[in-house]
Amino acid sequence: MIRGLAHVCIGALDLAATEAFYCAGLGCARHFDFLRDGARVGFYLRVPDGTFIEAFQQDEIDRRAKSPISHLCFETGDLDGLIGHLTSMGCEITEKTLGGDHSWQAWTTDPNGVRIEFHQYTVESCQVTKWDCVLD
Repeated sequence: MIRGLAHVCIGALDLAATEAFYCAGLGCARHFDFLRDGARVGFYLRVPDGTFIEAFQQDEIDRRAKSPISHLCFETGDLDGLIGHLTSMGCEITEKTLGGDHSWQAWTTDPNGVRIEFHQYTVESCQVTKWDCVLD
């Protein structure tokens, strides 16, 4: 039902330092930025294996009480089928919506409370085009 891990989303206190660590330190490449009112509020980094790290600016992270990891995202080629399958298993999952990055998405939570996002890319998805994602 899933093709693989699409991305892991993390909160970042300092976007520039986070980008430097993952790009200069670990060999990732900036793929596109998230923009709100003309300002960069996050970015996508491409990991050498083809998956992504998504980072969004946060004002505060309590490292003792809260993880800076926001959610996991899996890529699927059949989001409608996956939604139907999980629903038939009794899982609660959102309806699919088209995200600001032009990817179809739906959300659920695993039995441990981990937020899970599912993506089905389109030809206009920022993950495909590398275009910046402008948020409302």
